[in-house]
Amino acid sequence: MGNNKGITMKMNLKNIFSAAMLGSALALTPATQSAAAEQTFVTIGTGGQTGVYYVVGQSICRLVNRGAEEHGIKCTAPSTGGSVANLNAIRAGDQDMGVAQSDWQYHAYNGTDQFAEQGPNTELRAVFSVHPEPFTVVARTDSGIKVFDDLKDKRVNVGNPGSGQRGTMEVVMEKKGWSMDDFKLASELKSSEQSQALCDNKVDAIIFTAGHPNGSIKEATTSCEAVLVPVDGPEIDALIQDNSYYAKAIIPGGMYQGTDTDTPTFGVGATFVSSTKTDPEVIYQIVKAVFDNFDRFKRLHPAFENLDPALMIKNNLSAPLHEGAVRYYKERGWM
Repeated sequence: MGNNKGITMKMNLKNIFSAAMLGSALALTPATQSAAAEQTFVTIGTGGQTGVYYVVGQSICRLVNRGAEEHGIKCTAPSTGGSVANLNAIRAGDQDMGVAQSDWQYHAYNGTDQFAEQGPNTELRAVFSVHPEPFTVVARTDSGIKVFDDLKDKRVNVGNPGSGQRGTMEVVMEKKGWSMDDFKLASELKSSEQSQALCDNKVDAIIFTAGHPNGSIKEATTSCEAVLVPVDGPEIDALIQDNSYYAKAIIPGGMYQGTDTDTPTFGVGATFVSSTKTDPEVIYQIVKAVFDNFDRFKRLHPAFENLDPALMIKNNLSAPLHEGAVRYYKERGWM
């Protein structure tokens, strides 16, 4: 008898569950079902959570998701390994879009440097450029590091493999004829971890290719005594002369505690990229979300303050523009 009651109870629960599911299904109107079916999910690769790349991706997604009911696109921008990792993920189809340094955009499209073995990614497409990114070296004041060449025999965080900062550091090292053996320690911490390591005296200097002001560098210069280090000289001049995607840069004095004078260096530009695999309509809507709300976008980070749409659609772009972006730019009369 007890078993029969148990069976009856299970059958009743099953019927109740089935009725609830049927009711939920009936509650979905054809319009709701259509909207759910048409929703598109896209991913933007960024960088470390304390870097500006992460803010770029989050900011774009914030503007895109505000209009999700209208265009049906839902955007996420997770933290990633950075430029090279994003470009590889886009090529593999694991990401729809990503942020990348202009030099690595060039190498990925042309199949040079770290992308030589893979060959050119002719499907890579530029969408727009963002902020300038000076190559930045921050050193503990007690390390004795005053110029870039002083990094020899020191403990230096060269950056995690796959990051733009690591790639650019390797380019500079090659130009100077250095190897990792020239450092007492070459650590591979991510950008989000390196400021803490500097202040914990685990490294003497950290490397960052980043937009300014930068949260990670602010953390390093306020949590412990640290200074920005100039990156200049004949090798850097030759690097700029040989590569159109590099340019001289200045990090203004007073931006960070401990460094009152301007710091000369060189740099690249942050760029927003995708591929021909990504639907032109998706790219069109994403570009529209950014530039139709451009004043709002510029307020989302100090590094965006001086951005100019006229320059963003032509500077630092080595790959062809995505057709979805071109459609919007032509509508605005910018092309």
